[in-house]
Amino acid sequence: MTSVKEQAAISRLLSFLQEWDNAGKVTRSHILDNFIETNQGKTGPELEQEFSQGASLFLTRLTTCLRITYMTGSSLEKLLRSIGIFLSAVSSNRYLIEFLEVGGVLTLLEILGLEEIKEEDKKESIKLLQVVANSGRKYKELICESYGVRSIAEFLAKSKSEETQEEVQILLDSLVHGNPKYQNQVYKGLIALLPCASPKAQQLALQTLRTAQLIIRTTHPRIVDCVLEVLATMHLEVQYEAIELIKDLVDYDVRLPLLKGLVALLIPSIKTSQAYPKILAGRTLPEAARWGRGVYLPHGLSLPRVPVPAAHRTPTILPAAGCSRQSHRGPGAPQPARGGGDVAPARGAQPDGRHGQLRPQQQPAAGCPHTAVLRADVPSGGGARAQVHGGGTIPAVPPLWWRLVYENRQRSGRHPGCQRGQRCPSIRPLRPLQQQLERSPCLWGSQ
Repeated sequence: MTSVKEQAAISRLLSFLQEWDNAGKVTRSHILDNFIETNQGKTGPELEQEFSQGASLFLTRLTTCLRITYMTGSSLEKLLRSIGIFLSAVSSNRYLIEFLEVGGVLTLLEILGLEEIKEEDKKESIKLLQVVANSGRKYKELICESYGVRSIAEFLAKSKSEETQEEVQILLDSLVHGNPKYQNQVYKGLIALLPCASPKAQQLALQTLRTAQLIIRTTHPRIVDCVLEVLATMHLEVQYEAIELIKDLVDYDVRLPLLKGLVALLIPSIKTSQAYPKILAGRTLPEAARWGRGVYLPHGLSLPRVPVPAAHRTPTILPAAGCSRQSHRGPGAPQPARGGGDVAPARGAQPDGRHGQLRPQQQPAAGCPHTAVLRADVPSGGGARAQVHGGGTIPAVPPLWWRLVYENRQRSGRHPGCQRGQRCPSIRPLRPLQQQLERSPCLWGSQ
């Protein structure tokens, strides 16, 4: 027969449970606040005394509410903290078993993968998983069998809170120790974390890898490439942890590939391709260089200087307008006497056939015919004209690209090799250049 005190305690318990069952969200939130404040740090027997040997009844209601409302995130943090009071209490193995039997581990792992749940709620879920993992080997195996390593590692890589990430590291470190059946799974999960975008996650993964490496005593083939890639980061704390791990890996069977990878990182990379402006996009190197010389540019348009290898330096040079190829003479060749009907030399031409002052790289070789080099520094239409050998001149190009000069507008008559009213054949090599421009109108713009 129960005493009066026991009957009063049972009556309070039933009243409390009835209040919880009939309460709404706000009232339940207040009940959880009072429970956390009153029972924080109590042992299992103390909780049983508080609830008149009926603490499991309240825990069952908490776990049921968690499974129903965890996707909405309503008072989730308080709910998880209240469950944590039961699981972390001394001599609370019974509460832990009850929580696991209703699928508590799967619920906690699923919380980590939901994007709509706040970071603080996920942090409390990690703390509960720590309590479960620290309870013994079989509980660590239960977490790993529930695909917990993958869920925890993904959450570590995506988390934005450093405090939460540190809690995840503690959980992973706990899963490595005293878990021989699944410690290799945790080890591979840590290696998979190294290429992630979070520097803090990389740092914590490297720290835990050092501990796991000492426990496992074997290496994974992929660890060398992952650690060497981490060395390229700009974060010094990550580089430090990577270097410390490399010092540990030297004592294992990956010493030779690790040494080869480090030597390869010391060799500077040679960039065979250079960044060209957008105007030269899609062109090969010799072709792109050819646009920068030997072409008249519209007014206000200038191409940047593009470094060209020596093998590709083939300037576009053309015979002078108004001349035939047979009529060119070298610098030392005798000049024919000019009669009354001969064509006067072009303006600026020298008696020996040179055109003004040429730069050294433009001087023709001995015995080679003189040529007129098209220049890109001539103003647009209406301005100065490029002087060429013979009686004709090549006018500068007007602003419209399709009006590129590809023939001699000034047909000089009585010139050896051509007649009045005929176009000089020496200007025909400009035809391929004009066709290339027609295929790439983006070089000059439509207008």
